[in-house]
This record gives sequence, C-alpha cells and structure tokens, in this order.
Amino acid sequence: MTGRDDTTLTFREIFDLPVSVDLRTAARAFGMCLATAYRLVGEEAFPCHTIRIGRRHRVRTVDLLAALGIEERPVFADEVADGVALTLFD
Repeated sequence: MTGRDDTTLTFREIFDLPVSVDLRTAARAFGMCLATAYRLVGEEAFPCHTIRIGRRHRVRTVDLLAALGIEERPVFADEVADGVALTLFD
C-alpha cells in the first residue's frame, strides 16, 4: 500500500483544485489508475491536454473541467452560509 488516496475525486474536491494538477490527481478525477493515465499520455489519448515539465506531467484545471463536461462552478449551500458566495436574493 502506498498510503496515497487513489479513490475517484468527489464533485466538491474537483472544484477545490488549484490552477493545475499533477497527473495522479487528473487520473483520479477520471476514475483511472496512474498507470493507465501514463499509458494514455504516451499514446496521446489522455482525455485532456497535458503539459510536460521535465519528467512530470501537469494538467490545467480548466482543461480537466472541460474534459469532464463541467462548464460552470456550482455554488454550494455551505458556501452561501459561510458568506463565500452570494445568493440570488442578495
């Protein structure tokens, strides 16, 4: 066991991602293992564009969201309650 979390990312976790993510995180968003992600990158068939930096691959979060078919970030009820987001009635 590697101690790393290889479960699929939740909807909430996807929206908390930074501007770019490593290939492991992008693979989790698609529900695939890292080995499959590297194979697809090598075949130029990964579901979204990857950026190679040295020996590592990064994925822009905006590309990841587009590949997942997510066009807008939803507002969660607890964000409204915490004052992070505005409601339609504000």
